[in-house]
Amino acid sequence: MSLQWVNISACLCSQKLLPPPSLRPHRLRSLRPSSFNSERSGRRRIGPRCAMAMEGAAAAAVDQAEVSMKLLFVEMGVGYDQHGQDITAAAMRACRDAISSNSIPAFRRGSIPGVNSDQMKLVIRLGVPRSTQNSLDIERIKSIFPYGEIIKVEVVDGGMICSSGVCLEAMGDKNEDCYIVNAAVYVGY
Repeated sequence: MSLQWVNISACLCSQKLLPPPSLRPHRLRSLRPSSFNSERSGRRRIGPRCAMAMEGAAAAAVDQAEVSMKLLFVEMGVGYDQHGQDITAAAMRACRDAISSNSIPAFRRGSIPGVNSDQMKLVIRLGVPRSTQNSLDIERIKSIFPYGEIIKVEVVDGGMICSSGVCLEAMGDKNEDCYIVNAAVYVGY
């Protein structure tokens, strides 16, 4: 019976429980036990049943994105808002980070027969701290994508709220909170 190593924040489940629905593929990590000390890194071993349930949930999340499109690739990014406590700004930066260093010539050059940039479809998945999810402005987030039909924006528990170490009222700070958002952008047609 082999054990797998996972990030403790990804799953705190027993072998009898399925992972929470917010679990996504980018949070799964399999590492060799000898590559780090589990106590120092905050990772724990889980049994094979829990690992299989996590992998099943991850596969279901990807399958769900593929239902209405043929998935080509996934772009991932991280965004921060250190001052002003604007979760939408952090989410926009995460999406911009995900798409900013990529070029997709296949849609413009006819590399995929019968498909051009007009047929590009996007599914956006955002990992956002639960306490800030109701403050997201989805339309502002959508506005940063230059082309492609956005068929779904999904917000899941994720990201982080941490201290920036300083509260600068001149920059709109209400407190020291820094918001961090993760983005996965699924691109297909």
